[in-house]
Amino acid sequence: MISRGFFPSTSSDPFVVCPCFENWAPWIGRETRSSNSVLNTELKKVPLETADTEAELNNITEERLFDELLKQKVSTVRKLCKTCNVNTRGSRMDLIILLREKMKSQQTCDKVFQSIWGASGGWSVILCLHGIVYSLKFNLRAESPRDFADLLLSWKHLPNVCVYDYAQGLAMHTNLRIPENPPFQPHEGKLADPTKVDLGDAVRGKLQVSLPWLEEKCADYVKNGHPVTGSNQHYVLYDKFQQANSKDPHDVL
Repeated sequence: MISRGFFPSTSSDPFVVCPCFENWAPWIGRETRSSNSVLNTELKKVPLETADTEAELNNITEERLFDELLKQKVSTVRKLCKTCNVNTRGSRMDLIILLREKMKSQQTCDKVFQSIWGASGGWSVILCLHGIVYSLKFNLRAESPRDFADLLLSWKHLPNVCVYDYAQGLAMHTNLRIPENPPFQPHEGKLADPTKVDLGDAVRGKLQVSLPWLEEKCADYVKNGHPVTGSNQHYVLYDKFQQANSKDPHDVL
């Protein structure tokens, strides 16, 4: 798909890479990656004894599981319902709602977690608003913030604004990877400090945040500033759909 349009349709694809463990590395454009060695820490998805901070990160919330359920095919959802002794009749959304109610039981929640996170993965893709793909990563296990952190930490310049369906998880995980110099700051990747006043203004749609470098590059030099914007501020934001589904009041920032 990436190479289509760069060679005649009657010719064989010169960019084909046969999949195998040795050469199935993440793909990041030459001008985007920081070096010819890119990160792939997927092996660390395997459960191990972890420190308290990492254990907290691995504690997947009910909302996160619900988001992952929304991505599953109807056949997968029905299979999960059967495993959890939930009625398998109804539409895909009806079944997901029934499962969510059932997930209030820790035993059911564990079954759903094991089924989704133990399943094969897919693709992690980073693209811009214009639809240009900058990074691709093939996942052996279900996608998580770790996969996107691998890609972003392999970039020459971290984007000033990232949009992700689990913004809090991506910011927390990435900052834990480099605690001496957290990539997502200020405010741990949020647009404002989560004070009572700012949270209230954000809920009412009245919070104003100035990001002038989105329109014009910073006039003054800033250490580690992005070459396009000149800013060294880095934020992770939810897309509108996921923000509406989140129950964490801090996610509004």
